[in-house]
Amino acid sequence: MYTAPWIVQSFPIIRIVLFCLIVVCAVVLIAATLFQNEDSNNTDVITGQQESYYSKNKGGSRDAKLKLITVIFSCIAVVCVILYFVTLLVYHGN
Repeated sequence: MYTAPWIVQSFPIIRIVLFCLIVVCAVVLIAATLFQNEDSNNTDVITGQQESYYSKNKGGSRDAKLKLITVIFSCIAVVCVILYFVTLLVYHGN
C-alpha cells in the first residue's frame, strides 16, 4: 500500500496533538467526576434528613450536565487513543 510521504511525515505532529487532547480529556474527566454528587440514599450528612422532591431535582440538572460531559469526553478520549496508536503503527510500519 502506497502512502504519500507528506502524510507519513505529519504523523509525529498528529500524535502530539492527539496526546494533548488525551491529556485535556483526562483532566476534564477527573474534574467532572469529582464535582458529581455521590448521593446513594439521598440522606443529608449533617442533619440526617431525607431530601425533599425539590431539593432532589435542584441539583439534578447540574449532575445531568456533568454526566453528559463525562460521557462525551470519555468517548473523545477513547477515539483519540485509538487514533494515536493507529498512527503509531502506520508510522512505524513504513
